[in-house]
Amino acid sequence: MSNATNALENSVLDHIVGNATYTPGTLYIALATAVTDAEAGTFTEVSQTNTDYVRQSAAASNWASASGGSVTTSANIEFPVCGSANYGTVTHVVVVGGTGADTYGGGTPIIIKELTSHKTVESGDTFVINSGNLTVSLD
Repeated sequence: MSNATNALENSVLDHIVGNATYTPGTLYIALATAVTDAEAGTFTEVSQTNTDYVRQSAAASNWASASGGSVTTSANIEFPVCGSANYGTVTHVVVVGGTGADTYGGGTPIIIKELTSHKTVESGDTFVINSGNLTVSLD
């Protein structure tokens, strides 16, 4: 099952047929506590209120080369220590690209991937995506 949003699928198809050039820029990882519509890219991001949560960069150096229709992280992606308020239960990671991807609520969600095990992140916890533990696909 694809992890790609409709926005990514349409951008890649337009790029392939020559209707547009697609470059997502630096990618960022957002954490979601709920996903309303993965294909549409609608999700509830972890609150920033008293949590110290910020999206984390996922530059090209954080990913291995794609193979077999999927790509996997090749480096740890670590979020700040959770502040005085809890993140809540993280259910999905969201890869965000485009203008404003580094800004809370900004950019274009391009990949939404549900976690194998949902993770409750409480004050003092650190959420880490270990190298090799996030694989996304287009098939």
